[in-house]
Amino acid sequence: MQKFTTQLRVRHYEMDALGHVNNAVYQHYLEQAAIEHSEHLGFTVARYQQLGGVFVLRKVEIEYLRPANASDILEITTWLEKMKGPRAVRRYEIRRLDAEDILVMAEALWVWVDTTAMRPRVIPKEMIEAFDAYLQPA
Repeated sequence: MQKFTTQLRVRHYEMDALGHVNNAVYQHYLEQAAIEHSEHLGFTVARYQQLGGVFVLRKVEIEYLRPANASDILEITTWLEKMKGPRAVRRYEIRRLDAEDILVMAEALWVWVDTTAMRPRVIPKEMIEAFDAYLQPA
C-alpha cells in the first residue's frame, strides 16, 4: 500500500481571529491533495473530460487536533480506503513538515459523476486500476 504526500505553505490570509488556520480552509487543503494525487497518476482535468466524469465531494469529516499557523509548511498525506461503484473513500493526515504530531485527520466520500447526465456512475475501471496501489482497506 502506498500513500501520496504533497506539501503547501500556509498563507496569512487563511488565519482566523485566533491566528490559526481557519477550520474551513482545511477542506481546501484536502481537495488540493486529492487533485494532486489524481494528477500524479495521469488523471488531469483533460483526462477527466475524456472519461466524461468528475469526482464530487459528497461528505467530509475533519478532526482538528492541533493548530497550524501562517508560514508553516504542511505535509498532507492521502490514500484510498475504498473504491467501489461510484464511491471512493479517501483518508487524510496533515502534519507540519518534518514533525510527527498529526494536526488534522479526515475522511472524505467522493462520488464519480457523469458530467453530461450529472448523475453518479461507476468509477471507470482504468481509474480503479491506477489507484489500486493506494488502496488501504479499513
